[in-house]
Amino acid sequence: MKRIEEISLLYEISNALNEHLDLKKSLYNVLDILSDSLSMVRGTVSILNPMRNEISIEVAHSLSKSTLKRTKYKLGEGITGRVIQSGKGLAIPKISEEPFFLDRTATRKTKNIPEMSFICVPVKKGKQVIGALSVDKPYDKKYSLKNGKKLLTVVATMIARQVSNLETIQMEKEQLKQENKRLRNELENKYRFTNIIGNSNKMREVFQMISQVSKSKATVLIRGESGTGKELVANSTHYNSYQAKNPFIKINCAAIPSNLIESELFGHEKGAFTGAVKQKIGKFEMANKGTIFLDEIGAISPDVQVKLLRVLQEKEFERVGGHKTIKIGVRIIAATNKNLEQAVEDGSFRGDLYYRLNVFPIYIPPLRERKTDILLLADYFLGNYSQENRKKIKRFSTPAIDMLMDYHWPGNVRELENCIERAVLLCEGGVIHSYHLPPTLQTGNESDTLPNFSLEDAVTNLEREMIIDALKNTRGNISMASKILKTTVRKFSYKAKKCSVDYRHYR
Repeated sequence: MKRIEEISLLYEISNALNEHLDLKKSLYNVLDILSDSLSMVRGTVSILNPMRNEISIEVAHSLSKSTLKRTKYKLGEGITGRVIQSGKGLAIPKISEEPFFLDRTATRKTKNIPEMSFICVPVKKGKQVIGALSVDKPYDKKYSLKNGKKLLTVVATMIARQVSNLETIQMEKEQLKQENKRLRNELENKYRFTNIIGNSNKMREVFQMISQVSKSKATVLIRGESGTGKELVANSTHYNSYQAKNPFIKINCAAIPSNLIESELFGHEKGAFTGAVKQKIGKFEMANKGTIFLDEIGAISPDVQVKLLRVLQEKEFERVGGHKTIKIGVRIIAATNKNLEQAVEDGSFRGDLYYRLNVFPIYIPPLRERKTDILLLADYFLGNYSQENRKKIKRFSTPAIDMLMDYHWPGNVRELENCIERAVLLCEGGVIHSYHLPPTLQTGNESDTLPNFSLEDAVTNLEREMIIDALKNTRGNISMASKILKTTVRKFSYKAKKCSVDYRHYR
């Protein structure tokens, strides 16, 4: 074979090996190419099972599947076994004259077949022999078996490299699969409804409703003010359902322009409108067999409401610019802070869609209606943000607690979380004090939580706060409390009396 022809052959084989991630398909293609180029009658790729010291034919040209299954060699047995054992290739000019040739495939017993030559080379992964590549070709005294063996050795090296690459890809896929499984488990643990913070009677009712509806496929409508945790309830409903391992797609209807929301939800066909250069899959298709969460459902336009109603009723839709009806099985969870009843009355929201969505309503109470949860949430956020910012903040001071409890929290849980994060960033000690909290809690007209102090009153309040903290830490021991504040017992007692603080209350 000429040099140019060899290069062309190797190029073809390289393309064949890289064409598929399925190694068997690639190897069959390689054997087809060798058959055409080398006048090959038969070709095999054999693989060694190191646990059994057994060699089996993985792929073969011109052999039946039954022959592949029954043909086995022991290590060192026959020509193929010797090649794999020694790691050195062999070229047999005439098979009929070779005593070690076993013909386990029983393909060379026919009397009329011409004399055959046999070339077998090892397939090596580094220094380890993992298999063998062999070829049967008609005997030709002019053909250089030495050159044929060299060529097959190069092909075997290419096969070994591809095996190594595919093993790496397979390993990475397995790692990704395990990582995906771990993340799913984390999500399921994170969004268990028992992990939603709240111990008030109203939140217990919410937990009970999530528990009841999560195992069904009923449409859920989550109502509540902004910042109350509607998305958290949606997450818990999905991850505690039977669809937990299926897709969970979220979309904020208010964040998408009205002229694009239909395309986002239902997808579009190529050329459906200016800029639609290719087909796009919508959120409903992406969520098939899973759950779609439509946040701010009250913001969608009347045109989209009609299509959404059809999805709820018929479980089908068409992409924008398309004519093919697409069937889906999706559970819908919607959320809104809008008064949908009022929207139905004034005609901005379809009544039939409202009743379709309102199958199982869950109302999330505002934070001002569940005051007993404020400290639970504050402690939870304090722990999170202290760890995140590597600070050792243990608690809130009494005046800070009073301010948190007295505030009406118009922004609900989201405002409380932002408030605690800010306090943690400002705090340099181990206690969150009142002056670490935002101005709206301290002197804002919105909260109406503090009077307008004079400088003398502000100093007195600060002294009172520090005295109370010291007495709490020492369980009413005046001597130890005065040491904490680096003052004398006499001055401490005088200040405590002036601030109307009785040390006996802390024993």
